[in-house]
Formats: sequence, structure tokens, C-alpha cells
Amino acid sequence: MAMAERDIVALLKAVLPDADIEMIDLAGDNDHWKAVIVSEQFRGLSRVAQHQLVYRALGDKMGGELHALALETRTP
Repeated sequence: MAMAERDIVALLKAVLPDADIEMIDLAGDNDHWKAVIVSEQFRGLSRVAQHQLVYRALGDKMGGELHALALETRTP
């Protein structure tokens, strides 16, 4: 089962409300995404910690409804 862009963004915005999020459907199937996320909340965090924050926001959707997600995270 694929996951729609709006649903992914809603989960991310719940944890990162200030984030600027660009979603790129890598395979045209709503199942393989790249997310480019810019948030002040990433400031001072390592790249690993930034990605962990994103994965926590997605919860059990990752690996289920959301099959693959490439991440690019950065601060403004």
C-alpha cells in the first residue's frame, strides 16, 4: 500500500510545524519518496539525530505504508 504525499507531510508537520518540506516521488508510485526538509528544529543536531526525528514523526508508517524514504535535512 502506498502513502500519499499529503499524508506524509501532515505527519512531519505535526512534529516539525516550522518545516519547509519538498516531497519528490522517485518512482511515480507514491511508495518511494525523497523528502527535503528544512527546519530550525534541526539546528545543533547531528545528521543522524535529524533523521531520527523525522523517522519518529513517521512512526509505524515507515516500512509499512511508506516503503522507502530518502532524506535530505538541513537548517534554514
